[in-house]
Amino acid sequence: MDLLEYQGKQFFARYGIPVSDGEAVTTVDDAVAVADRIGYPVVVKAQVHVGGRGKAGGVKLADDADAVREHAGNILGLDIKGHIVRTIWIEVASDIAEEYYASFTLDRSAKKHLGMLSAEGGVEIETVAEENPDAIAKIWIDPVDGLSEADARDWVERANLNPDATEGAVDILRKLYTAYTEGDADLTEINPLILKPTGEVHALDAKVTLDGNSTFRHEDYAEYEQTQVRDEREEDAHSKGLQYVGLDGYVGVIANGAGLAMSTVDIVNQVGGKPANFLDIGGGANAEVMAGALEVINNDPKVKAIFINIFGGITKGDEVANGIVTALERVDIDAPIVIRIDGTNADEGRAILAEHESDSLISKPTMVEAAETVVALAKERGGQ
Repeated sequence: MDLLEYQGKQFFARYGIPVSDGEAVTTVDDAVAVADRIGYPVVVKAQVHVGGRGKAGGVKLADDADAVREHAGNILGLDIKGHIVRTIWIEVASDIAEEYYASFTLDRSAKKHLGMLSAEGGVEIETVAEENPDAIAKIWIDPVDGLSEADARDWVERANLNPDATEGAVDILRKLYTAYTEGDADLTEINPLILKPTGEVHALDAKVTLDGNSTFRHEDYAEYEQTQVRDEREEDAHSKGLQYVGLDGYVGVIANGAGLAMSTVDIVNQVGGKPANFLDIGGGANAEVMAGALEVINNDPKVKAIFINIFGGITKGDEVANGIVTALERVDIDAPIVIRIDGTNADEGRAILAEHESDSLISKPTMVEAAETVVALAKERGGQ
């Protein structure tokens, strides 16, 4: 779940990270009222799940009520890269001496948490990485050990932050790591992390992505669902409890397990196709779940063929095959379907599918064969 900036700042504040005083509003009058309360100058900031707000006119400084009224009126309803601004954040303006970058995420290959810190903040970290990679100091943290004060201090020194910022940065980085781990986040990012002329270090922005699978530990995370941005396909899949991400291609993808779904997307690309989605139906593949997945895929007009890739484990291959057959009786599918079943009882599953095979329902024994077949079928039907 991606949080809006104001939600991210509220999230940070729970862990003692200093953020600017402010309030989220949805009307011009409320924007003026908040600005009057917290004191001028203020910054009027569009709240959308996309970067580049400043360049698009979504961040404005206001010295008085008239300026707030003008900027709020212009920003509310603004289209920023396809995202319409419905909410704005009014916050106290901050004096800035220097801008830094700080973040935590997971390095899956290293099986450790990755922290990145740079004295070059206020710009996209991708730009820094491309133009001056040595400006990014990285640290890999064993989840068992955590981030010690000594390690954080060494990290700050390696990043060449202003010595005046050392104490504040060390404190915030340790709190940011706590927010990342205890808050079950996939990403916590501050850009910019600022040093004020008075010496305080302060989070001026907040980018937070939370692990949606952790909501059973955080009942209050349910409120973030109301501000998630999903297209029609993603909303439909979410309502069915499916893990779905819409893409721009023409091959529909259904797999059981996130790793297999990612591999399926990759192999469709490798054989010259373009996946229309990532769809993980989880560990089970019964008729109800499969029918829901097929409905979501079938509602995407760009899909020209469907690749169902199942590895039988706890859910056996014959059960999966029966689920697919039953689901196809419930859902009227226009696109041809290519199925690959492997794992436990795969032979039995393939035998069940063989009884129902046709030009529009094809079973293949390997991922590569199935991928090549589904891409060829999709291209015959206009996929490009």
